[in-house]
Amino acid sequence: MAEKKVPCVNREERFDWIAPAEGGLSLVRQCELAQLNRASYYREPATESQENLRLMRELDELYMRHPFLGSRKLAVELGVNRKRVQRLMRIMGIEAIYAKPRLSQKHPQHRVFPYLLRGVEIVRRDQVWSTDITYIPMPKGFMYLTAIVDWYSRYVLSWEISNTLDVTFCLTALEHSLKNARPEIFNTDQGSQFTSEAFTSRLESAEVAISMDGRGRWLDNVFIERLWRSVKQESVYLYEFGTVDALWKGLQEYFEYYNHNRIHQALGYRKPADLYHESIKTKCRRKPK
Repeated sequence: MAEKKVPCVNREERFDWIAPAEGGLSLVRQCELAQLNRASYYREPATESQENLRLMRELDELYMRHPFLGSRKLAVELGVNRKRVQRLMRIMGIEAIYAKPRLSQKHPQHRVFPYLLRGVEIVRRDQVWSTDITYIPMPKGFMYLTAIVDWYSRYVLSWEISNTLDVTFCLTALEHSLKNARPEIFNTDQGSQFTSEAFTSRLESAEVAISMDGRGRWLDNVFIERLWRSVKQESVYLYEFGTVDALWKGLQEYFEYYNHNRIHQALGYRKPADLYHESIKTKCRRKPK
């Protein structure tokens, strides 16, 4: 009965019903009950001046090509003041590769977990999952994108976008992934979203071992860093999505292509979905007597 009455309520009023999920209903479930596309919850991208947005777009492209460049060299490349470049890099969450790119700083009161992957050989699906956040440029602002990737197959298990760096969209992506499977180890950087009690307690409740990169260990998340490069060069930079809804639909199409149609040289020219789902069949196959 409640669901039938929802469409009669003004769409703007229904947006006011949505609140960040902290111990209650998830953002996804709230949007479902309000009959709203959850991409529409983030109705407007975060903004800066048009000049800064232009610089941020150029910074992002430079960083994708040359992630080892620091603010001093990037300022020279762009012909602008270094302090301005440093401020924009902080908003975007990028640093020279030796300091590991990250979109969030370590929270001094959050627990940091040990790194568990030193010397570990990745031989099966759901052995290790990884997550990160990246900046997405738009013509009139910017958004943030997070994704969860299976290390063995490079399969993108879930993704979400947000106009803030609140932990909510990271938790939403995690919940989506855990609906279908569970990793043995979940690896992240030491960003405050991933060290937060909400995020780590959810992993612990699912009996997942938590691994966190040390400072400067950029190679530990190299699979998802490569994913960001592919997403931007093959979708975001090409189409320059003008609205949040358009960005959502564009990313949805791209990740479908990435998982099911894009071949990967590192996987022997196979597709992530084929490798991920094939390993399920392999597990279920009985050995001949």
